Amino acid sequence: MNASASRPVVVLMGGRSAEREVSLGSGAAVVEALSASGGREVLGVDIGTDGRWRWEAEEAGPAEALSALPSRAVYFLALHGGEGEDGTLQGLLSACGRAHTGSGVGASALCMDKAAARAVLNAAGLTVAGGVAIDGPDWRNDRPAILDRLLSLPGGSWFVKPNAGGSSVGVRLVGDPDALGAGVDALVATGERVLVEARVEGREASCPVLGNPRTSPRSLCPVEIVPRSGGFFDYAEKYDEVGGAREIVPPTGLSPATCQRLEEHARRAHVATGCAGASRTDFIVPPDGEPVVLEVNTLPGLTPRSLLPQSAAVAGIDFPALCEELVSLALAAEAAR
Repeated sequence: MNASASRPVVVLMGGRSAEREVSLGSGAAVVEALSASGGREVLGVDIGTDGRWRWEAEEAGPAEALSALPSRAVYFLALHGGEGEDGTLQGLLSACGRAHTGSGVGASALCMDKAAARAVLNAAGLTVAGGVAIDGPDWRNDRPAILDRLLSLPGGSWFVKPNAGGSSVGVRLVGDPDALGAGVDALVATGERVLVEARVEGREASCPVLGNPRTSPRSLCPVEIVPRSGGFFDYAEKYDEVGGAREIVPPTGLSPATCQRLEEHARRAHVATGCAGASRTDFIVPPDGEPVVLEVNTLPGLTPRSLLPQSAAVAGIDFPALCEELVSLALAAEAAR
């Protein structure tokens, strides 16, 4: 057994975001997969809603937990949203010299900030939907002028979403111009910065990428997403195992040329945003024209319904092998530093 295969792994899951339950599912799956070989110590740590870390019979704050857990461990981040994905936890682990899966502080913070990520992707030559980012004070002070800007976006319907967040939590699809202001009001009232994007008609798709900065990342097969409700890929469509969206991989409604284009754009998005380990870029594919990037996810889900494992399986990478590859990429990033 090589040295990397014997390194302990600490799987961090749970957290305080609205995606806590999804994260717990991802974390449990990863613990099971990495434990199957029996070649290394694998510990699952639940970061509670109170911020405390709990594993086996132990409980501690983050700093104390890092001191108590194996110092050579690789930290496998199975968190989604909030401080588990926005660079906060990544910064703590890096400052303490702990290797971890996924992207570093900069890419994590950038991709969690949808408005900032849109600017970077656009500068890299990728197409994004027309949109406007709105801060609460600006909305309260200049509501009529901002509303005019929103109404001038093309398409006639809009997605109103938290600027920072994932799993489509809090996203509203608004088709009535008279209801647009109320949709923004509802999110502003929660203290969230708001992003309003013009709805782009087309097929939904998502494409994972594996690789670290300064290497040649490789894309996996895109996944075509067909919401059963005829709406969009919201939280229920993502995670409802009975009534959720159809996830088709390889796609049947997208041409081979379009799939190649999605893979190319996903690799470009991964590189432009500085992602490491795994990313997953979500797209709308209009009937004509270039794919439109919706967002780049730096910690793709790892539940049975998640898209990254489905896409990896088509490439011949089963779930335990995928988890092992993510650990190997973390160790390669540690060596590069």
